Amino acid sequence: MNFRKGRGRDDPEINLIPFIDVLLVILIFLMVTTTYSKFTELQITLPTAEAEKQLERPFELNITVDAKGNYTINKQPVSFHDVAGFAAAMKSAAAEGQGAHADKTPVVIINADQFAMHQMVVNVMEAARIAGYDKLTFAAQTGGAK
Repeated sequence: MNFRKGRGRDDPEINLIPFIDVLLVILIFLMVTTTYSKFTELQITLPTAEAEKQLERPFELNITVDAKGNYTINKQPVSFHDVAGFAAAMKSAAAEGQGAHADKTPVVIINADQFAMHQMVVNVMEAARIAGYDKLTFAAQTGGAK
């Protein structure tokens, strides 16, 4: 029995228009629902200071800590055994270099390597506290220096 009268076999035809319509609707949906967030940096204006050049340089104690755990005080190598021993070494280095600054406490400048462990810097800070030196500062490079 042939229910198809007089018709041969029709080739299936793919209609692309509904497919394109669906893709356009999906595209419009994605464009509407997508949030475009703009990441902004914190905009700050740094304060400026106009100061006269210091006539007298303060009494300094330069302490260097490298990544290998070596310590120096005023470019003299010092072995680190404990914080109290390092504080005594700081006091003796300050007594040697005091000269004209006999009545002043030194400014401790910590020059730490960027790969030095945090504990090494904390050890220097603790030794300065034990030695009674409350003026601490850190040396750093400017952004362009390498």
